[in-house]
Amino acid sequence: MEDDITIPQGRKEKKFGMDALLVAGSVLLAGLIIAGSIVSVTQKLSSPAVTAPVAKDTTTAGAGAQQPTDPTITMDQVKGLFDGKNITFGKKDAKVLFVEFSDPSCPYCHVAAGQNPNLNKQVGTQFVLVKDGGTYVAPVPEMRKLVDAGKAGFVWIYTNGHGNGEMGTKALYCAFEKKKFWEVHDLLMSEAGYNLLNTDVKNDKTKAGVIADFLKNVVSASDMKSCLESGKYDSRIADDTAIATTFGLSGTPKFLINTEQFKGAYSFTDMQPSIDKYLK
Repeated sequence: MEDDITIPQGRKEKKFGMDALLVAGSVLLAGLIIAGSIVSVTQKLSSPAVTAPVAKDTTTAGAGAQQPTDPTITMDQVKGLFDGKNITFGKKDAKVLFVEFSDPSCPYCHVAAGQNPNLNKQVGTQFVLVKDGGTYVAPVPEMRKLVDAGKAGFVWIYTNGHGNGEMGTKALYCAFEKKKFWEVHDLLMSEAGYNLLNTDVKNDKTKAGVIADFLKNVVSASDMKSCLESGKYDSRIADDTAIATTFGLSGTPKFLINTEQFKGAYSFTDMQPSIDKYLK
């Protein structure tokens, strides 16, 4: 409805009534909302994509914090892992005992293994290897050096940290049987191994031949395929996971240096002081 209004000059003009004002206000508000939505969408589209893989659970050293309370771990527990069933190297009476809780499909386990330098670069500058101009020293190769020198013992325990590591873990047990653990470990922890486990094999038992072919330069393809298809190490998945649970594992990787816990892909330089005090 329209109302007449008298202008001082004596002529009349029309003004908009209340209904018309409400309509105009609604149009203005709708316009503001649309404009805000366009700005929001534009901001989202212009944000850089996150390309680095994310671990299931990591630490301040590995890129994110684990919060659960750490259990008390004793040396008897650690030495008990050298039971003839687990993957172990060196002697349980060594001054330093390393335990690695790992998953061959886990990105930060790959970072700590040092065999997949491109992944190290993707995860963050703090993980760029020294040989590539960074400051990160992958701990696993350094631990191996101490074991080979007779100064340390080492235990490798599987636990699910990324979801695709079961077949890779069985391959590691098959390789350990053939005294080829580290050779197979390094291939699975390479860029090609990471892609194989996470995009092709995953936990598919029918892909035993695919893994065997990938590892054929270090273990006979027929032997590896036969071992994987036999199911002889299928129970290790549950057994290792149960062990990891007793040690309070909530993510991978996790390392023990005797009873000291390092949750995440720490640089070996951060671990060095703890190691040195035991070797004195």
